[in-house]
Amino acid sequence: MKYHIKNKNLAAEGKKKIDWAAREMTVLSFIEKRFKAEQPLSGLRIAACLHVTTETARLAQVLASGGAEVVVCASNPLSTKDDVAASLVKHDHIAVHAVHGASRTEYYKHLRAALETRPDITLDDGADLLTLLHSTYTKHLGSMLGSTEETTTGVIRLRALEASGALALPVIAVNDAQTKHLFDNRYGTGQSTLDGIIRATNVLIAGKSVVVAGYGWCGKGVAMRADGHGAHVTVVEIDPVRALEAVMDGFAVSTMKQAAPHADIIVTVTGNRDVVDGRVFSILKNGCILANAGHFDVEIDIAGLRKKSSSHSEVRKGVCAYVLSSKKTVYVLAEGRLVNLAAAEGHPSAVMDMSFAGQALAVRYLAEHGQHMEAGVYSLPHDLDQEIAQHKLASMGISHERLTPAQKRYLASWNEGT
Repeated sequence: MKYHIKNKNLAAEGKKKIDWAAREMTVLSFIEKRFKAEQPLSGLRIAACLHVTTETARLAQVLASGGAEVVVCASNPLSTKDDVAASLVKHDHIAVHAVHGASRTEYYKHLRAALETRPDITLDDGADLLTLLHSTYTKHLGSMLGSTEETTTGVIRLRALEASGALALPVIAVNDAQTKHLFDNRYGTGQSTLDGIIRATNVLIAGKSVVVAGYGWCGKGVAMRADGHGAHVTVVEIDPVRALEAVMDGFAVSTMKQAAPHADIIVTVTGNRDVVDGRVFSILKNGCILANAGHFDVEIDIAGLRKKSSSHSEVRKGVCAYVLSSKKTVYVLAEGRLVNLAAAEGHPSAVMDMSFAGQALAVRYLAEHGQHMEAGVYSLPHDLDQEIAQHKLASMGISHERLTPAQKRYLASWNEGT
């Protein structure tokens, strides 16, 4: 088995963390039992480009329990937990190509190593594997069953690929499942982003002016949690409907030009580039903290910030101080990468349980139906989404109401009026 990790001797500590996460991932445990009994992935090779965390380790274990040969690579060089990677290799015999702090060259070497196993199905968190498949490894596409995508950013890239007519595989947008974006994006991103900012800086959030750029499901979660900490939250949003929703949710809404001069903390969570760039750097107040919770490190223009700075240095782990020509200092967290994973531990296991349950069931769906599906971006089937929610409620000891036969007939009818 080929692999590239930092240190196999870290495996014991990694296993403890994976086992701890498993306690909270009850839906995946249920799926694991079914997979072991049914072996729906027998004989398949699966490549997963995801954040190498304890939760991803559980997903990899579940896929392997279904009979698959699994290889894991990182979707972000700063989110890899080296002890978790070591445990997967040593205890589960799952190939991992991921090292915390990998260079760009190493990062893409790891992606290529995963694709060179000629996977039948890929899992993505940001569509990097799919991008490589459609640019460098096109010869692999004809024999593949499909792929899945975990993030809003990745789905945006996939829909652009589909619109161009170049998408050559069926891809299930797990991110768009209700049991993913309504919970993972909102509650997971909200809690873990604030956790990352606090761990990196140890600042008091209460009383601070916090600007949240983007009011999608992730932005809603960040704004909600910052508000819960006592911050004065302003939302910057380009979509008028979302901007209106933020107003109705009780937040101030303005442009970045209006909001930035008063901001103590700015969090970007848009999926787009240059949200905080040269136009913004020049108007920031002294001591402003910049953090990114979007997938790629393009939302804050770090290269542009360096050009405008007379010096920069790391003042705390994961906190870089940039001294601008105006003598003001701006602080950037986690090199502008995902602050919740680079400065903390990412989403809580309980919420990732539903997201990765969607990934596991999407993989099974592709194993059963992928060869008959046309190339395109698909939603996770509604019945699978409902199944995940049912299992999660059951694991929490919660019952919910059911329709009676008469109610079902009424909802299916059209001829009963007033």
